[in-house]
Amino acid sequence: MPSSAVLFDIDGTLVDSNYLHVHAWARAFAEEHLDVAAWRVHRCIGMDGSALLSELAGGVDADVADRLKEQHSRFYQETAPLLKQLPGARALLDRVAELGLQVVLATSAPEDELELLRRVLDSEDVFSAVTSGEDVETAKPEPGIVDIALRRAGVGVDQAVFVGDAVWDVEACVRAGVPCIGLLSGGVSRGELQEAGAEAVFEDAAELLRHLDTTRIAQLATRKD
Repeated sequence: MPSSAVLFDIDGTLVDSNYLHVHAWARAFAEEHLDVAAWRVHRCIGMDGSALLSELAGGVDADVADRLKEQHSRFYQETAPLLKQLPGARALLDRVAELGLQVVLATSAPEDELELLRRVLDSEDVFSAVTSGEDVETAKPEPGIVDIALRRAGVGVDQAVFVGDAVWDVEACVRAGVPCIGLLSGGVSRGELQEAGAEAVFEDAAELLRHLDTTRIAQLATRKD
């Protein structure tokens, strides 16, 4: 039987990228002469791109929506040199692998962005499965990415836990029936993550690693033994 799995979001969870996404979307909206405040953009980071546009620029036609997505991607790529691991990210991935658990990247990032993120993480040796935006039509908060990650890891909901930074991560996990640990490193408050359904919340990957023995991750490792 496959070992239990820890599913990880990447943006804002393992890589410090959320505010680069905010900047890229803000520039894209400005290019189309749409007045969207940056703080509103931040509130939607981690949400499916089409859902984000519906929330922030509802009513734009398909051509404008396509241009906004293309411009966001271009502006984000320009800031790629600023991408960096969040504190404790690599050490947390290594520790999960050392415990005999699968490390699964459960992200809906497009393939070009995912390539950048994987390069920053530099942890290819520990991943057992990876998802991307190519795998689903609608990303978080819909549960599709979580369901696909479970299938690729070959585990059920009782053999997994998700680590993410956004309300949309937590909501997707609730719908999929997978427990979720929230991190504050994406800029969302503790209260919002808890209200959405996160069973525990830590500041970042480094704090989660320090308290790993108190979490469901440790329980999964013990169950495996």
